[in-house]
Amino acid sequence: MKNAKVKIIASGGLIGLLAALLVFKGNPANMGVCVVCFYRDITGALGLHRASVVQYIRPEILGFVFGAFIIAKIKGEFKPTGGSSPIIRFIMAIFLVIGALVFLGCPLRMILRLAGGDLNALVGLFGYVVGVIVGIQFLKKGFTLGRSTKQPEVAGYTMPAIALVLLIFLVIAPSFIFFSDKGPGAMAAPIALSLISGIVIGGALQRTRLCTAGGFRDAFLIKDFHFMWGLLGIFVFALIGNLIFNFDAMKVGFEGQPVAHNDHIWNFLGMTLTGLTAVLLGGCPLRQTILAGEGNTDSVITIFGFIIGAAFAHNFGLAASPKGVPNNGKIAVIIGLVVVLVIATSVVYGVNKERKLKLNKGGVSNA
Repeated sequence: MKNAKVKIIASGGLIGLLAALLVFKGNPANMGVCVVCFYRDITGALGLHRASVVQYIRPEILGFVFGAFIIAKIKGEFKPTGGSSPIIRFIMAIFLVIGALVFLGCPLRMILRLAGGDLNALVGLFGYVVGVIVGIQFLKKGFTLGRSTKQPEVAGYTMPAIALVLLIFLVIAPSFIFFSDKGPGAMAAPIALSLISGIVIGGALQRTRLCTAGGFRDAFLIKDFHFMWGLLGIFVFALIGNLIFNFDAMKVGFEGQPVAHNDHIWNFLGMTLTGLTAVLLGGCPLRQTILAGEGNTDSVITIFGFIIGAAFAHNFGLAASPKGVPNNGKIAVIIGLVVVLVIATSVVYGVNKERKLKLNKGGVSNA
């Protein structure tokens, strides 16, 4: 058990240190690694949204996929599975991203923002925990998206193949790929460093299964704090890394934080939506990316939802900015909470109804 704790803390610490290093080498401040933000940038690079300041094929995402894929193949854990409520997953993934882009960061960036002194992320953390707790109540009542089944071998290579194509696009930079020349999308560490960091993180997380949603879920649901040690490792080592690499840029407080706003109600509600959907989906955006690299096609569908959600967020004026949250974004978060709660309630009702029918059939048969 002690060895397991050391491994999970080291895994989290690796993410924290590399995130701080990536900021030092050019990534946006407090955004050394942000899974949702990076999918948003990739979405823009593909022309699915035209927000010119957030368009770039982020090598870190590609690295996560490659790292998870390589280790899964080596360890014999590459097992293509899928078919678990793909449409529901897709819809919830869209709203997860909308919630995260109203907050301006995924759950991982929430922790990294805290380590950088951004106290707005503390409000987001409270919202995330509330969302996770609400999601747990549905899990207790029987919420499930159903079992995944074995898929054709070729299906498992979907995400690694997409990542490889995107890497080629990044390197050769064809005219149909968009790259920001200003704003967060233009701030990037060297490609080689970003890719290698992503591969290292992806490989480590394939082994430890670390997940932000899983950490809070397990702590509240079964009093298992294994993953929480990993999340603590992310925070502590990101803080240490920032003190080493980015000390001059650190500022503790709510005002003037990089790529952030202090609209507390919407920071809270945005991450409530993100936490709720992450629990119901079975993993945060980072965990979904690792699973996709292992051949899980349900996670690939979820990632497609992330991409469409990012496109919606910027094409329809839903995403926040340092100036605050637009009205469209506020409406979208409320709609998202309602839709996800309705979906979860409907699934629970259907599951319990089916259980009662089976029990009644069993009783009649026994009689």
